Amino acid sequence: MRNDIDLNHADGTDVLVIGSGIAGCCAAIEAARAGARVAIACAGGLFSGSSFFPGTWGLGLIGPEDDEDAEDLVETICRVGGGVADRALAETLVAGIRPSMAWLEELGVALKRPASETSAHEAAFIPCFDHKNRLWRGLTRESTQRAFARALDGLGVRILERCELMDLIEADACGRRGVAGAVLFDRTAKRFVTIAAHAVVLAAGGTGGLFERSLTSRDVLSSTHGIALAHGCSLTNIEFMQMMPGLVAPKRGIVFNEKSFRFALMEPQPDASLLEMRAAYGPFTCRLPSYAIDLAIDRAGADGLAVRYRLPEEDVPEFVQVFCDWLEHEQGIAPDAELRIAMYAHAANGGIRIDADGFTGVPGLFAAGEVTGGIHGSDRIGGLSSANGLVFGRRAGRAAAAWAARVPAPSCGQAPAMLAAGITEKAARDLTDRMRRTMSAHAMINRTDAGLARALADIDAIRTDMGLAAAPAKHDEPAVARTIRLRSQLSLARAMLEAMRARTESLGSHYRADDNRRERAE
Repeated sequence: MRNDIDLNHADGTDVLVIGSGIAGCCAAIEAARAGARVAIACAGGLFSGSSFFPGTWGLGLIGPEDDEDAEDLVETICRVGGGVADRALAETLVAGIRPSMAWLEELGVALKRPASETSAHEAAFIPCFDHKNRLWRGLTRESTQRAFARALDGLGVRILERCELMDLIEADACGRRGVAGAVLFDRTAKRFVTIAAHAVVLAAGGTGGLFERSLTSRDVLSSTHGIALAHGCSLTNIEFMQMMPGLVAPKRGIVFNEKSFRFALMEPQPDASLLEMRAAYGPFTCRLPSYAIDLAIDRAGADGLAVRYRLPEEDVPEFVQVFCDWLEHEQGIAPDAELRIAMYAHAANGGIRIDADGFTGVPGLFAAGEVTGGIHGSDRIGGLSSANGLVFGRRAGRAAAAWAARVPAPSCGQAPAMLAAGITEKAARDLTDRMRRTMSAHAMINRTDAGLARALADIDAIRTDMGLAAAPAKHDEPAVARTIRLRSQLSLARAMLEAMRARTESLGSHYRADDNRRERAE
């Protein structure tokens, strides 16, 4: 195919990993340990995305206490997931958690533990949506980054920072068309780069980049799904996403610790039993009566709902105390300060369909972490997103290395046609803002058929307006990159809206405000 823009060629590799969160780093380390030459490309700096989001103390990680507990955890994942989680993937996840915890410690990650055996069995340590305590560990950014950096450096993994995925390269291998590399946009050099690879692992995060408020860093672009769709991947459970309360004042983009709901004062003041119920989980769900609190937060809009704490003088649960201390000492927010909270897009529960080894069904293409779907259902147990990235990142890395070792060098690999049409920075900003407003208005908590239909029309109008705004840009690579990025984001937005509209019943994180066919749990 003919390209109207200049493409620079980087040295090839066996395995190319896209994304540098937990899943991407784990995939890169395991692929390199298996003997593959590995490169890792990320739109921002190394160790970015949701895994290293600065608006929280770190990440919880849970697993089974023993074999009997493992069976219970699988059952609970499927039950909490509303019957739409893939049981085989859930079993693979649970079986891999404890070995992966040990693997992290071998790398030198200092896993945080409960302060005591007593606190480990506090109700506050029961994971979101779970019914019992599990084995709990905490991942802090500093320790995880140090250990991953040592491992990546020691294994000779090539780091391509500020290199954003634009497209995948296809080629013929073993009689089948498959993925044989990628086109990246080097944001520093402002140029397109192609890199050949026997296998590619997508680990670039979830869907938060499509919304106005999200508890992710802005390098979570949410364009990878659209690229994967264009190359034959399918999505599953993409209508399910986590939406969580977060601060909009006195600081923005900070996760509101749900355990503190039981000590929260707000107007109007909810019943104490509802606050106690809401304190047991972070993300919104319509399965429980306490969803009324989330609806009140949502009604408060962009300014947020005013909240203050009334903490006891002693016996504050460890989780709540850690959060309050972190707010005061790291964020400068006093325990008695007024907080304003609003709903934020958080983690995706669905994404690219994979098997137990992260294989997407497209030869040479693997995926892991939040970009994937099937492991979780309509609701996800707390602490299993990090577990997902850890377990399936490792598995996808090993599988990609094995693929690269047994598949001959692909032939006929050629970058896809990339027309030199681009949009200005202002046009891209305006169109992206329109997309995020549309998704925030119609694809967050309150979803209706009319609203989703309107959103689909808006997304199509944005795509049309992008085409009208595009102009020849042969020597303006950033303008071309902006067009490609937005096109991929719009592709994902449309897929999400279609899935949300198709599921007419409320289920877990998917609340259809126009669903009158069943009673919700009281």
